Amino acid sequence: MTKLSVNINKIATLRNARGGNMPNVLTAAINCQLFGADGITVHPRPDERHIRYNDVLEIRPIITTEFNIEGYPSKEFIALVLSVKPDQVTLVPDAHDAITSNAGWDTLKYRALLTDIVSVFRKEGIRTSLFVDTNPLNIENAAFTGTDRVELYTEPYASGFSQNAIGAIESFIRAAEIAREAGLGLNAGHDLSLENLRYFIQCIPWIEEVSIGHALISEALYLGLENTIQMYKRQLA
Repeated sequence: MTKLSVNINKIATLRNARGGNMPNVLTAAINCQLFGADGITVHPRPDERHIRYNDVLEIRPIITTEFNIEGYPSKEFIALVLSVKPDQVTLVPDAHDAITSNAGWDTLKYRALLTDIVSVFRKEGIRTSLFVDTNPLNIENAAFTGTDRVELYTEPYASGFSQNAIGAIESFIRAAEIAREAGLGLNAGHDLSLENLRYFIQCIPWIEEVSIGHALISEALYLGLENTIQMYKRQLA
């Protein structure tokens, strides 16, 4: 069954809006695991507008499932990952001021850079995943970097789902097939929700993990965190 990793960045955003420690991101991480999440995802950015580097250090000891750290591979980010040693690091090509991840890697242009970084993490036993779009060339070249997995950037699917689900999923099925043929593990994330997740997984059942934050935390405001996580788990069953 596809694993659900809950991205808790939005909980940190709410905390940071008022200062202090409410809501508490450590408590959120603990509860997400207790409520059925298979992993916790965080994405610290240089401006620390949501998850802070210190949060990552504090969260690591309480993870009982899997810990996934996303981010652009700056020197500071690489040092953080090596000190924390998460189960997985997901490399994204975000600009320092990006509101959210909005593109995958050009793995041909940045192949040498990514190969070097993946090698560093692999030596430390950290699984790596590269954030990519559905362009076959980007997936094929990702395989040459030595990465363990790729994560499909699913915003185009999510935005087109309500109008034409079949058309929206088509390029993702082909991309997933290419990844499988290349021997890559497969993750997915960005704008997946209770509305569109089940169809995505039905069409690509070999997805190993989805990372979901914004929609899940937003829906939890109305449905409750425990209930929402269980609803997502049922979409993956």
